[in-house]
Amino acid sequence: MADFTDKLRPAEPQGPSVLAQERAGSNINVNELSHHLLSRNDFLNRQKKILSILEPLPIFCKKNQLNMARPDRYHLGLARAKALRRLSLKHGWDREDYVMADYLMDEMGPYALQGTMFVTSVREQCNDEQKAYWLPKVENYEIIGCYGQTELGHGSNVKGIECQAKWDPQTKEFIIHSPTITASKWWNGALGRTANHAIVVAQLLLPDSKTGKYKSYGPHQFIVQIRDMKTNKPLDGIVVGDIGPKYGYPGMDNGYMLFDHFKVPHSALLSKYSGVDPERGTYIKPDNPAVVYGSLTFVRAQIIMHARLILARAVTVAVRYLSIRRQFSDRDSKGPGSPEQAVLNYPTVQIRILPLLATTFALHYTGEAMYKLYWGTRQQIEKTGDFSRLAEMHAASSGLKSLCTTLAADGIETCRRAMGGHGFGGGSGMIALNNEYLSKPTVEGDNWMITQQTAAYLIKRMAEVVDKPRMKPTDSVDEQFQEYIMNTKSYNKRVNNFDVVGYPIELVRAFKQRACYFSYQAYHARVVEKKPWTSMMLQLHKLSRAHSESLLVSNFYDAVFTDTPNPALDAATLDVLRVLFRLFALFTLEVSASEFLLAKALTVDMLQYVAPAIQDLMAQVRPHAVALVDAWAVPDYLLESALGSYDGDVYNRLFRKAHKENPLNLLTFNPDWRSEEIVMGEGEENARKRLEALALGVTAKDHEQSTALKPRL
Repeated sequence: MADFTDKLRPAEPQGPSVLAQERAGSNINVNELSHHLLSRNDFLNRQKKILSILEPLPIFCKKNQLNMARPDRYHLGLARAKALRRLSLKHGWDREDYVMADYLMDEMGPYALQGTMFVTSVREQCNDEQKAYWLPKVENYEIIGCYGQTELGHGSNVKGIECQAKWDPQTKEFIIHSPTITASKWWNGALGRTANHAIVVAQLLLPDSKTGKYKSYGPHQFIVQIRDMKTNKPLDGIVVGDIGPKYGYPGMDNGYMLFDHFKVPHSALLSKYSGVDPERGTYIKPDNPAVVYGSLTFVRAQIIMHARLILARAVTVAVRYLSIRRQFSDRDSKGPGSPEQAVLNYPTVQIRILPLLATTFALHYTGEAMYKLYWGTRQQIEKTGDFSRLAEMHAASSGLKSLCTTLAADGIETCRRAMGGHGFGGGSGMIALNNEYLSKPTVEGDNWMITQQTAAYLIKRMAEVVDKPRMKPTDSVDEQFQEYIMNTKSYNKRVNNFDVVGYPIELVRAFKQRACYFSYQAYHARVVEKKPWTSMMLQLHKLSRAHSESLLVSNFYDAVFTDTPNPALDAATLDVLRVLFRLFALFTLEVSASEFLLAKALTVDMLQYVAPAIQDLMAQVRPHAVALVDAWAVPDYLLESALGSYDGDVYNRLFRKAHKENPLNLLTFNPDWRSEEIVMGEGEENARKRLEALALGVTAKDHEQSTALKPRL
């Protein structure tokens, strides 16, 4: 309904003109930089194509999502998942088109695991016969799957999984059983109400040929039908359901599942690398035991790539809004009517936002390196059966998953806080982004726990180098450790005077020195001093972070100083990226300055120049901030943010969202405490019934008998 507010406009300067000035003030070639960052798989053209299909369709409208109850979000999520599948067939989408649609929808929906861990397990863990049978069914969505690894009692410790798969030599079947309540599968996405098949990770139990006693051969993957294909009801011997509300993912039915001596055929065991002889009941060992982590390593590599885009979204909103937002005049200005300053001009705001802007690029270049490492390793395994690089990939992906998701999750919250009161509101676009990304430091390996995997790998490698310091290096880790051992014969009694402020390459060397120092200290504590592993956990976490930060710095440096940018960049844009490299590296160094001092990678004298250098670098980045976030090409549809929209019309969008689009404002409420009526005109009896349903929820029996509590789409 029209009213006088339709004629009001925000005070000057208005957002659109501010962002236009910001863009005009930078000499960065935004389109060229976008192509440089997002050229793989024709990302930009693909985004434009898929966006033109999704955005006009009412089912994909996002403006009411924050107002919806969780059951309604699942209903909408399933409807959207089905609609995406139909659209993919209608428009002939390939796999990358489908991934783009999921990215733009920004909703972890009921089909999400189908195209990630479920299909990855089928591709990478099935033998040829199994793959020929299952893969077409998965790719054509004839079956809907999930990945059932995590349990109520065990998450990160995969070896501790309690669910059992016991071989029955009489029937030549596996009997899947949950012996305890903590053996319940838990958290598995799409399991709750959607999936009819699951990759179930269970302890493989085989009988000893002499004693008949069962022995565990560790966790293995089984493909199991869990629901009837016509009714979608659970099969006999299976209890399965949704676990309930969570911090995020309201459209995803994360589930629980228990088995009661549920029989599956011999062919259910995914047997590309290991298996069970059906005639003798004996175990066929894998060439490399680490192959069971193949799907998880793939997902961790994907998470690292995803972190850059997530952080770029948060930083895009923050940079645009804080460039527009005005607060306070310059204290040193003489005139009485001096204008208010852009909030992003204050160093106390810049120190929170601009290093995060630099971090998005650091994550990008390491994501690219991990992408190449993963596919190179996979091709090597498939062509030659050589698993030699698998340990390196697993260690790198573990440490980087921990670091990158921590940086992104913390960065989202830092951006939200920097935006003040409006950052707390629904118009920020940060609520869903923040809540849903909070899962990433936990899923696919808790961020503190999985750093032990990286540390263990580095300790082993350091021990090899200490034992044979002149052996031929096999990779960059060997080279770094050998150089460290040879150049510090008295083990860190010499201080390296790296000029980290004056020379970018010295930053790379300082980070490597710190990583080598912590690797050697952990090696000495564990191998020489025989310290208990548990007592070293904090030390191991520092080691993993030091190594992973060194990778971020090295990959960033190589991309903007050593390698020829591909796709190409002009000189002005490349110069700004080099400033971003120094800002990221120096900011990261200052946060952990005490560690660099301990590692003798930094002197106290040099440290005093770091903070002024950071402030100077932020001043150099500031004129390009809006252009740099524009280069990430995050569409308004994905941002769903009044504060971060491309046109900068912040205040009109915020007011319209509250005044015109808030469903709460469509009702008139009765605030009189003497009346039980809540909504004017509904009457006290109807109010009591509705409030009881809201407060107490609805049981399955009530749901079957009631038509009054159907979800509201």
